[in-house]
Amino acid sequence: MEKNAAMRVEDLLLDGGTAVLDAMRRLGETGSRILFLCEDGVLRGCVTDGDIRRYILKGLPLDGPVYDAANHAPCALPIESRAKARALLLEKGIGALPLLDKKGRVQDVVFADDFLDVEPCKKLDVPVVMMAGGLGTRLYPYTKILPKPLIPIGELPIAEHIIHRFTDVGCDSFTMIVNYKKSMIKSYFNDLQKDYTVEYADEDTPLGTGGGLSLLKGQITSTFFLTNCDILIDADLADLYGAHKEQGNTITMVCAVKHFTIPYGVVELGDTGELCAIAEKPEMNFLTNTGLYVVEPSVIESLRPNEPVPFTDVIERVRTSGGRVGVYPVSEHSWMDMGQLEELDNMRRRLEMP
Repeated sequence: MEKNAAMRVEDLLLDGGTAVLDAMRRLGETGSRILFLCEDGVLRGCVTDGDIRRYILKGLPLDGPVYDAANHAPCALPIESRAKARALLLEKGIGALPLLDKKGRVQDVVFADDFLDVEPCKKLDVPVVMMAGGLGTRLYPYTKILPKPLIPIGELPIAEHIIHRFTDVGCDSFTMIVNYKKSMIKSYFNDLQKDYTVEYADEDTPLGTGGGLSLLKGQITSTFFLTNCDILIDADLADLYGAHKEQGNTITMVCAVKHFTIPYGVVELGDTGELCAIAEKPEMNFLTNTGLYVVEPSVIESLRPNEPVPFTDVIERVRTSGGRVGVYPVSEHSWMDMGQLEELDNMRRRLEMP
């Protein structure tokens, strides 16, 4: 996600007692990937989206203080040493550097991408598979005319938006598993001037998000990204891929943290039917599957030909057979899903805003 052009330094500062969930929201809103913990303006630590992911994966509470997830020895420079910022960013391999006054208060922040040669974009040579064969019944009547991957969001269809997320990090080989209105999808991408390749796997009968992968046996022989055709994820794909490899996962699921307030008083009963407890409008935090994965090719080879199966069942098979299934958490703000008409409108508003 790009940094908000109108972002102020104050937007990057927060108190160490701020809830982790609120810090995640702030990271999503600013697009900065880093926030600085301050006490009366004095720098006390920093927290990145990676710090928060590690915190979540430890099973720690999202309403806990962000101080518990933070790095308490952040790199910084005196503001009068601004000229040294580029060299320090390069030396430490970090993305941002706060500049402090003589009392240790944050006065400015220098970002690595302000210097084009400091943090070059990591290029991935990883194939991408897109599940693009569904009927899109939840988006009727749009999908009566167009297949879901070609529904426009602004000037581009959703599938092209997704592809651009991957080409931005160097992925240039795409395979679409197609079925419904597949000739329209092929015609669009075959006629498009592009600097990437798109191949197709034809689904003769609906095989689900897992079964469709069986069509790629012998074709995908390396680790690959798997994505639904109706989602956009603002995440560091290179970091996601690196985490998958570092953890030795067979499958890594990208999961969004969801916060939900039940708009009612929730009653808990005792064993004999008497009132045990009542909670007024309780809040829930949970991780939900976004539909983006990193997958090892062995998963494809394990599938039975032409067996209709959802990918969630494939995940469970991998897990029960001893394969490692990892989770890569992202903020709710980082996930856009156009699976239903209301969410389609929300996606359009977010992508089309100036």
